[in-house]
Amino acid sequence: MTLLRVNGVSHEIRSDPSTPLIYVLRNELGLTGTKLGCALEQCGTCAVLIDGESTYSCVAPVAQFEGRNIQTIEDTDPVLRRVCAALAAAGAAQCGYCIPGMAIALTALLRSGAAWDDRAIRAALQPHLCRCGTHMRILHAARSLGGKAAE
Repeated sequence: MTLLRVNGVSHEIRSDPSTPLIYVLRNELGLTGTKLGCALEQCGTCAVLIDGESTYSCVAPVAQFEGRNIQTIEDTDPVLRRVCAALAAAGAAQCGYCIPGMAIALTALLRSGAAWDDRAIRAALQPHLCRCGTHMRILHAARSLGGKAAE
């Protein structure tokens, strides 16, 4: 059995330890906000925060995350909620499939204290694919955050 801490709650996981984290989040814990896209760590839809860092969850085995702090898009963390609100206000989510992963990436960037400029924002979002073409709205939302983790 694997013990995970997800969104501040401890869970005893019954899945095989080699099961990718995303399947445990979605199928065992019912946290369906994290999406499965390519299952090859190439599109970013499966991103979650692991100890504050944006991390893909579609390939890595769940056992790898025991004892770590996992946050999904469903977390009530104020910084994550602020990022989600900015994306919604900018109309960034046409289909919404990529947005959870992008929100995770922007939250990690905000928390890192790194420079908040177009170069840093684009670098954080670069691995995340959006097929709807809302890139400019996503950038607008990111810019509106001003690089402040908290207000």
